[in-house]
Amino acid sequence: MKAVPLPGDPPPTPLHVAIIMDGNGRWAAARGLPRTAGHRRGAETARSIVEAAVEMGVGWLTLYGFSSENWSRPQSEVSDLMGLLRFYLRSEVDKLLESGVRLKVIGDRSRLAGDIVSLIESAEAQTAGNTRLQLMMALNYGGRHELVSAVRRLAEAVKTGKLRPDEIDEVAFARHLYTHGIPDPDLLIRTSGEKRISNFLLWQLAYTEFVFVETLWPDFSKEHFANAIREFQGRERRYGTTGH
Repeated sequence: MKAVPLPGDPPPTPLHVAIIMDGNGRWAAARGLPRTAGHRRGAETARSIVEAAVEMGVGWLTLYGFSSENWSRPQSEVSDLMGLLRFYLRSEVDKLLESGVRLKVIGDRSRLAGDIVSLIESAEAQTAGNTRLQLMMALNYGGRHELVSAVRRLAEAVKTGKLRPDEIDEVAFARHLYTHGIPDPDLLIRTSGEKRISNFLLWQLAYTEFVFVETLWPDFSKEHFANAIREFQGRERRYGTTGH
């Protein structure tokens, strides 16, 4: 049962915030810079927002880093993104450890290069004991793929007799998602003015509050993040049970 705030209580900070980090390419194009420059600036923004989440007492932060559809981008851009990913997986672990941040990567790792998978596993293992913030990076992630994979695992469990069809419910289904054991997002933020969820956390966003901001991701600041949280705090969440 969700706690009911008492009169005079401060508005609750969202336990789990998810962000679609959009606008790196447009930010670079507007400045006559290569798209790589936008991605590098966007990575710096991500570091700043992780710090803000820690400061504001957010428990879980999920960043949509690379979607399964992003492989269709020009090969040079994909290569630059993978190089940037390698760089930050190597360079940020000490900072995560210092800040008490635990890293978990969600998504299909089968298409990622072997050295990147090794870096992910190493970063996850090194930060496993941290509890101040649970940082999830969605890499080669697609919501529909996640749902189909869950269905396949459930079907296999039924086929082998480990599960009866009448035992499949929402709880059983959620156990086969990348986010098993993680609370659903309270707040989704998308930058750059786009108003869609782009195949992100399709199951998990069922009762999430959405905040769309015009600011491009490289320009998204701690103040923008705080403003989005304040907007969330001003809403009444009904979870589909009351009201119109």
